[in-house]
Amino acid sequence: MRRYLIYRSRRRFLHLGTMSLASLAVATCTKQPATRTTETTASAQPAQLPLTPACDDSDLTPSQTEGPYYTPDSPERTSLLEPGITGTTIILTGQVLSSNCAPIARALVDVWHSDAEGEYDNVGYRLRGHQFTDDAGYYSLETIIPGLYPGRTRHFHVKVQAPNQPVLTTQLYFPEEPQNERDRLFQPALLLAVQEIDDGKQATFNFILPAG
Repeated sequence: MRRYLIYRSRRRFLHLGTMSLASLAVATCTKQPATRTTETTASAQPAQLPLTPACDDSDLTPSQTEGPYYTPDSPERTSLLEPGITGTTIILTGQVLSSNCAPIARALVDVWHSDAEGEYDNVGYRLRGHQFTDDAGYYSLETIIPGLYPGRTRHFHVKVQAPNQPVLTTQLYFPEEPQNERDRLFQPALLLAVQEIDDGKQATFNFILPAG
């Protein structure tokens, strides 16, 4: 299991990497042609954490449009890499938390995005998949950095749902992208915390949902 990094920030930056007092995991990734086979299980490894700032309803993750390329019933998996997929690999990790900072176990995290050329698979489930958070609310997804296509900046699409609660549909963005300020949907609150490491990139985002 890859080592995880820790991100910490206040209030509006909570979404960019702040984890709970209980545990934190941010996985490393590799930059190479994505030729590994799809994984079906993964777990985040908890680590000792500093204190975490308080959560409240003002920190809720903003919703965004689903867009035209959502496909229901994606496979359950923690890696979207498979033979034939190329691009810069990235591991996206984080927690799903309630507005009182409680981790949400078994929360659905469903992700889909374009390939490195900005194309979506609208026939099958290439670069599409869902998983459920562990007992501490963590998720971890291995995939590639999506490409650009006309009219949009670089982004992931995500649906997040606590058990028996409404679905949050949103998008996650990459920092320092030239197209961010020209994208009408872009929101700074949805920026990933992305870091270059020795052999690739890693990203972190915590989703904050209303307390059930």
